[in-house]
Amino acid sequence: MYTEGSSRFVVLYTTRTMIFRLHRFILVSLCSLFCLLHAQSLDFLPTHSSGTLVRHTAYTISFVSQHQLSEWVAYELTDSMTCGGVERSTKFVKDPEIPGGSADPKTYDRSGYDKGHLCPAADMKWSPDAMRETFFTSNIAPQLPRFNRIAWKHLEEIVRGWAREYGALFIVTGPVLRDSLPFLRADAHVSIPELFFKVILDYRSAKKKAIAFLMPNRECTSGIQSYVVPIDSVEALTHLDFFSALPDSLENELESRAELGEWGIVHGEFSRKKK
Repeated sequence: MYTEGSSRFVVLYTTRTMIFRLHRFILVSLCSLFCLLHAQSLDFLPTHSSGTLVRHTAYTISFVSQHQLSEWVAYELTDSMTCGGVERSTKFVKDPEIPGGSADPKTYDRSGYDKGHLCPAADMKWSPDAMRETFFTSNIAPQLPRFNRIAWKHLEEIVRGWAREYGALFIVTGPVLRDSLPFLRADAHVSIPELFFKVILDYRSAKKKAIAFLMPNRECTSGIQSYVVPIDSVEALTHLDFFSALPDSLENELESRAELGEWGIVHGEFSRKKK
């Protein structure tokens, strides 16, 4: 039986709960808005692209219909974007922004290949829209399970660690596309890449730095340092031009070398350097 005092307590408790939930909603919304605005504030997109340019909430793609794949996916990843409570989606869908549509997710069924993310879903837990869009088939490519679930995933985790350490990174990732790649199915021309790249720019630190990885689409048994290459090497394979918005002297310096130590890569493992 409620008394007048207990009724007041229930009203007070309910009000405080509603205020707390409202504050949490506002904070999450502001964080998502900040991340969205920041993610669209940079323009280090590759040039010399051959695909259709499409901008989504937090990443941009260049989609090549001949291969039914994006030749690159580019996005900014900040410290705050690596934290979030948005649950991972599980539904792959065609990209509604691609003229003519991207690949049918069913093309991958029973193919022996995973739907490998280019922009990782785990990088987009800060926004429901950004998370949902990572499951567009324009953001995936055929990857062998032993590559997608081990080496590629490990590299994604390393990059998230760098984003937390350095505050923000600009990332460009994709398959190396060429003529005569095999298809997943004869009736659905989704090419199977032999190589994948990931190019990363730390533009916030006092001393700018960049690094590139080139990895085969198979089980990778070597340490992560074995797949570090100069950005120039990736440009030669893809015919793309990365970070052309940088001053030429800085761009040439960053792209011609492959410095592992400044990123904390030692003997194949990632060791967080103390600031």
